[in-house]
Amino acid sequence: MARRYDCSDATDRKTGLREAAAAVRRGELVVLPTDTVYGIGADAFSRQAVGDLLTAKGRGRGMPSPVLVGSPNTLHGLVTDFSEHAWDLVDAFWPGALTLVAKHQPSLTWDLGETRGTVAVRMPLHPVALELLAEFGPMAVSSANLTGHSAPQTCDAAQEMLGDSVSVYLDGGATPADVPSSIVDVTGKVPVLLRAGAVSAEQLREVVPDLEVAN
Repeated sequence: MARRYDCSDATDRKTGLREAAAAVRRGELVVLPTDTVYGIGADAFSRQAVGDLLTAKGRGRGMPSPVLVGSPNTLHGLVTDFSEHAWDLVDAFWPGALTLVAKHQPSLTWDLGETRGTVAVRMPLHPVALELLAEFGPMAVSSANLTGHSAPQTCDAAQEMLGDSVSVYLDGGATPADVPSSIVDVTGKVPVLLRAGAVSAEQLREVVPDLEVAN
């Protein structure tokens, strides 16, 4: 039976964060609010847990899960060949709705799906998400919806779709907007905007003038 915690209540929030972190350590799934939509999260370093996350969403390995981090410093242990342009984007837009696709450290023993040696990583601008990430560490987090359905802006909507496939629901109220994060590929010499979202190409070019936009 899934447990749900109201994060607007200080006591429930503290308990919920503790229970969510414990659930992720056991290899279970949790739902958490972010600054874009609600996400379903798992231990990024547990092959089984990430597989369960993809199964819960009805999603194949060809659409790997992004990773959320609680601090830019975490990147040092996760990515390699991270350019100055990439750090400039981190400095300008993190925490926030910008996902960066980077080469991951080859020594990492994780399986997020068919990533071809890359990882999509983001630091969300939401206090509940950041507190959970600070408690647990990097998590594989994807939007908390069944594939083909709209990404949820409320905990109710997430729970209606995912039910008891998730152990803990952290209810942080409605998310600010249903606009997804922008995705920029920083694996090459020139950053490439793969998906336009909450951060516009114009905003990105104020930091990285030579940004390209994928067709």
